[in-house]
Amino acid sequence: MKARLVWLVLCVIWGSTWLFIKLGLEALPPITFAAIRFIISCAIIFLIIRIRRIQLPRARADWTLLAITGILSFAFNYGLVFWGEQYISSGLAALLQATLPAFGLVFAHFHLPGERLSWARIGGVVLGVCGVGVVFSNQLAIAGTMALAGCVALILSAMFAAYSNVLVKAYGKHMDPAILAAGQMLFGLLVLLVVGIPLEGNPLRFHWTPMALIALLYLAVVGTVIAFLLYYWLVLNMDVTKSMLIALVTPVVAVLLGMIVLDEEIGWRTLAGGAMIMLGIALIVVRKTRKQEETLTTSVAAD
Repeated sequence: MKARLVWLVLCVIWGSTWLFIKLGLEALPPITFAAIRFIISCAIIFLIIRIRRIQLPRARADWTLLAITGILSFAFNYGLVFWGEQYISSGLAALLQATLPAFGLVFAHFHLPGERLSWARIGGVVLGVCGVGVVFSNQLAIAGTMALAGCVALILSAMFAAYSNVLVKAYGKHMDPAILAAGQMLFGLLVLLVVGIPLEGNPLRFHWTPMALIALLYLAVVGTVIAFLLYYWLVLNMDVTKSMLIALVTPVVAVLLGMIVLDEEIGWRTLAGGAMIMLGIALIVVRKTRKQEETLTTSVAAD
């Protein structure tokens, strides 16, 4: 019962972050907004590391991995997410970011010998790509050039995040999750600051509305730190299949919240394309988790 409650809370948190990004963007510029979010989150996680007395990495290779994956997953990924969501709805942004597992599957084929592409997985990737095409088909005509650019930014963000995840799985499994999160955030936020401040100005001069502050704190504390802690607890206390299904539920939550709170309209092409993306990701996730469970069962039987 406790694991199910945590699963539900995570779906709500990760589904709602898209709404709070949109609310914050009404007053704050995207790149520096993302950077300040991770300054707060990174400070809290490093405090947790200090309290738990977790050893920092000593090998240069580990710091190199943290730098590369941090720039990919926090600078490029979140920079593009925050920039792109200026021009598209929060629900659409969440749907496009949901293509991450499809990109991850392709990258894993080349970096992880145990995760080769199968025909079922290829079918899932193709279905997801077709769904993206359906979503894209009316963005230029209806919402304009910048909306199409925003969609492209979200797809690229998913690609960068997926590649980062595969690199971590290939070379960083020995590192503590807190070290991975804090180290990646640190390198990512530095790039965001270097880019954001010259382009967007002094953060002290931003229009800090009450809603902007609420959005920032929610994203930093609830959407990052608390969600991070809950997720790694869940991984240890719930079946792999059920925990992976969060990836399918959060876009639905994001779409619903966008419609209810922001009066975002979802056209039939977005609904059809979103359904194709979700079905494609479901094929990938279900096949992957079934294989993981069969491997686990075999190893337990062997023991």
